[in-house]
This record gives sequence, structure tokens and C-alpha cells, in this order.
Amino acid sequence: MLKTSRLLLVSIYDFLTIPLAWSLAYLLRFNLETIPEPFYRDALWTLPVLIITQTLVYRWFGLYRGIWRFASIPDFIRIIKAVAVGVVISLFVVFILNRIEGIPRSIFPLYGILLFLFLAGARLGYRIFKDRMILDKNGKPVLIVGAGRGGQIVAKELRQPQDDGMTYLPVGFADDDKNKQGREIQGLQVLGKVADIPNIVKDNEVALVIIAMPSLSSAKMREIVGICEKLNVEFRTLPRVSDMALGKVTVNALREVSIDDLLGRDQIRLDWDNIKSDLVNKTVLVSGGGGSIGSELCRQIAKLKPAALVILERSEFNLYSIEKELTEQYPEMALYACLGDVTDEVRVNQIMATYKPGEVFHAAAYKHVPLLQSQVREAAKNNILGTKILAESAAKHGVENFVLISTDKAVNPTNIMGASKRVAEIFCQNFNTRVDTSFITVRFGNVLGSAGSVVPLFKRQLKNGGPLTVTHPDMTRYFMTIPEACQLIMQSSVLGEGGEIFVLDMGEPVNITYLAEQMIKLSGKMPGKDVEIVYTGLRPGEKLYEELFHESENLSPTGHEKVLLAKYREVDWKFLEKNLAEIASKSITYDEDAIIELIKTFVPEMKQALRTEEPRISKVQN
Repeated sequence: MLKTSRLLLVSIYDFLTIPLAWSLAYLLRFNLETIPEPFYRDALWTLPVLIITQTLVYRWFGLYRGIWRFASIPDFIRIIKAVAVGVVISLFVVFILNRIEGIPRSIFPLYGILLFLFLAGARLGYRIFKDRMILDKNGKPVLIVGAGRGGQIVAKELRQPQDDGMTYLPVGFADDDKNKQGREIQGLQVLGKVADIPNIVKDNEVALVIIAMPSLSSAKMREIVGICEKLNVEFRTLPRVSDMALGKVTVNALREVSIDDLLGRDQIRLDWDNIKSDLVNKTVLVSGGGGSIGSELCRQIAKLKPAALVILERSEFNLYSIEKELTEQYPEMALYACLGDVTDEVRVNQIMATYKPGEVFHAAAYKHVPLLQSQVREAAKNNILGTKILAESAAKHGVENFVLISTDKAVNPTNIMGASKRVAEIFCQNFNTRVDTSFITVRFGNVLGSAGSVVPLFKRQLKNGGPLTVTHPDMTRYFMTIPEACQLIMQSSVLGEGGEIFVLDMGEPVNITYLAEQMIKLSGKMPGKDVEIVYTGLRPGEKLYEELFHESENLSPTGHEKVLLAKYREVDWKFLEKNLAEIASKSITYDEDAIIELIKTFVPEMKQALRTEEPRISKVQN
């Protein structure tokens, strides 16, 4: 009912603007003096033509689709079109009726200008009035960090009434751009740089800081978050560029700063044209396609519309989950969900022969360091022999490219997991020279949110009220997001010609204690006060820090800034075949000590014995 009443009032106003603009046009034409009788008479009989024509044109151009409260440029463009078309049609009708005799030539242009001013001016004035009413209320003072496109949209949205009834009072911007200092944007002044936030917050009694820079680097995000935490002021951010269409931001889209924001890195620029052309007409197989990396690889590959996607996965539930997800999102794509194990040579060969993939991404592996320390045979069987079986089958069935997904733990390994992955790397690099299939290795560190990683562990511990367990105060790790890792894996597959080890640029290593502290703070609690951090001691095979390449691998740049090339080491093929056969033999007899010694023949740079005892909690931080 209220909506109908408002629409009626708007329609009445717009109707009245027609005779008002027409009359004022005549008054201006005759210098605000009395209109002569002949002209007055012609003006009166022409008015009904204008009213009928202009009212119909109003409806045609949808002048009533917009809401005055949110009047914007598209609304004004509609008004211009409606006025211009109405004037032209009216002029045409009057010309047919009396050849426009008795109507001064300047009347119609004056009428059009005045009509636009009445229509647009009322809408603009109403919006300014309502905006001022909102700003005059006792809203929450807000500082916007970033005076770019994102910040301008946020400033605009803050002036709108919110669904939850909350009102906001934007006090200004903080931005490091020298050209914006002291300038006004959206009627708000750029009050200073990021370093000036403490003073701005204090001087303006800011209650909320909005970080409106979707492409902000993690280092800068950590700086801003650190400032807000010290000031004990609430802070929010916008979705990242990859998750939002800039220009459709609303205050409701603001979210808590996540650990991904603090640890993630700059937006990656990929050569999507080459990646797509490499995969679009191929059948692609992903082993371990139900795991954290494998499933994301499947998602990224599916977007590129390959000829077919084959998912090899040993977990029935994981395979079901990713198949269901991709089938719903890409119903037209040829998708084959294959339950199987890479160590099952018969099954692997059957899949290769049936689907004949042109590209293989080998993500299947055991990855949990402490768990594998006491289960050497399983690590070797899956990570070494499984890779060998899949690689040999790929070469046998004419696969063009085989991408082995490796880990930073393969560099100077001190654990079974890393050593087994290093042996897998060595096999693929040397096998590359003996077959037509191109074998490429991609090596990177930890991924945020992967199954078994520290971030989900901390989240579970926080949910239970703590404590958060960290193995050592000086422990550091490299991190990147799962989508970022998978995109760079695909980029590496395009860069490689065969035999290369590509090392992904992981940025700066992150201290795990810092990670734990930030996750506690982001949950709204204080480390050591609300949630404790407990140091448990290094776990079996664990290092304080990880390395991405061996000193003898001589990293060199590639065509992509985030991908580096490591020189691989050649191994005598007969020696390689003999020792891998021995590992297979010792796996059958379950001789784990012999398997360890055989692994050491491939990885002489191992720094310590590979088997250690379980740790115990040794230190608590209050």
C-alpha cells in the first residue's frame, strides 16, 4: 500500500512538471512579461499533446523503475532519453497539426531543458536530503582504508539505510597514495596514510575500520590488522578480487579478516590462454582427485572444459563428493569417476587403456609426516612405487604430459614422507629421458586449509576452547592457498618441456606461533589469556623450517614470475631400476629397515636417521 502511494505521488509530480515546464518556457521566452494573446492561445491547445505524449514516454522509458532515494546516473540517463524523445514526438505531432505556426522556435528547447531540471532536480534533491538525514544520525564512526574503487563504493554504500537498521558515519579515508592525500572523494577527505590510522582513529573516535582494498597484499593486510588490534578497534574487509565483482559491493558483503588474508599473497597473473589451449581438447586424469589439492585441480581443470576429466581416487566418499559437485556444476562435461589405487597396476593400466588421457596430474600421495615415520613400507609403497606404476602406465599408453606434484619436504629430507617424495621426483626426472611422455615435477610448501594441515587443526582446537598446540616457538612454514597452488601447477605444466623441477614461489615463511596467535585474535580472543598456546616439541621427522630447493639445484627464472626452475640431478638408470625393484621386493616381505637403507641410496643429503620416537608435551606458554 505504501509503495503504491509513493508511486502515485511520483506520477502526480512528474505529470505536473509538464505544464509547469511548458508555462515557464513561455515566460522565459517573453522575459517574464505577459504572454501575448495569440501565443497564449496556441500554448494552451498544444499542452494536451505534450501531456499525453510525455506521459506515455515516461512509462516507455521506465522512469518509475528507479527509487528516488537511490537516484543515480542510470536514472538521469533515462530522464534525458524520456525528455528528448517526448519533445521530438510532440514537435512532430504539432507540426502535422498546424505546421508549428504561432509557437516560437525557442519554446521546445527551453521546455525540454526545464522539464529535465524539474525531473532530475527533484530526485537528486531528495537523495541529498535523505543522505544528509542518515549522516546526521548517531551512526557508528567508520574509517575506510583505501580510497580507490573499492573504498569509493563502500563510502557510497555506507550512506544507504542498512537492512539491519544499523547506521554508519564515514569519517574519511586512509590511503598511502601521495596523489590522494588531502583530496576529497565521495565528499570525504583522505585524512592520511596507513601509518596515520592511530591518530585518525583517536581524533575521530572511530569504532570500525573497513579495509576496502580487495587486492591488498598479505604483508600490508598484516600491518593494518596489527594496527587495529593494538588500537582495540573493530575491523572488517571486502571479499578478495577473485571472489567478487567490483562494483557490486555492499556493506553486507563485508566480512571478518581471515587467516587467508594474512598469509595469502599478491594476485597471481596466469597465462590462461596457453593453459586452456593445452587442456581444452585433451582427456585429463587427476590421481588423488578427491584430496585437497586433487579436488581443487579438478575444479580448475573443469572450468577450462577439457575433452574429458578422469578422476582416480581410492577414497569412495571423496570420489563421490567431487563427482557430485562437478556433475552439478558442469553437466555437459564428460566426467569419469574411477575408484582405484595408484599402487594397483592392473587397475591403473585398465583406466589408462580405457580413457587414454593426454595429460596426467599425479596428486595421490601420503603426506602426513609424523604418521608415516613409523609406517615406512606404506609411504614407500604409495609415494614411490605408486608413482612408478602410474608413470610407466602413462608412458605405455601415450600420455603427452605427466605432472608430479611434490613437496618442499623432499628437499634435504629428515622424514620418510619427504624422502619418499624425493625418490619419486628422481624417478620421474630420469624416466623422462627414456620415453616420449614429458615428465614435469612441481614442488611447493604447505597449502592453507588442506586436510591434515595446521590451519584446520587450529580451528578445531579453537572450537573446543584450546589450547592450540605448536611444536616449537621457532617453527616456520611456507603457505599458499589451495587455488593458488593448483593454478601454478597448471601454469607449470604449460611451461615444462620434460624433466624439469618447477619450484613455486611461496613468498616469505610464516612463524607458526604467529599463525596461532592471529587465529586466536581473529576468533575474538586473546592469546595466553583466553586461549593458551602449548609447545609440544618437534614431532618425528619434523624440521624447524622447510626448504624449497637443494643448494645444488641452481634455481633459475622461467616465463612466469611465481614459478622457478631447479636443475635436476641425473642418476644411473640401471642403479635406479635395481634399487626400486629392491624396494618393491622389501615391501612384499615388509622389511622396513631395508627400505630405509634403499631410500638413503637415492637421497644422500638426508641429515639424520629417518625413524624417531613419538614426542611428549614439553612446554606451555601462558
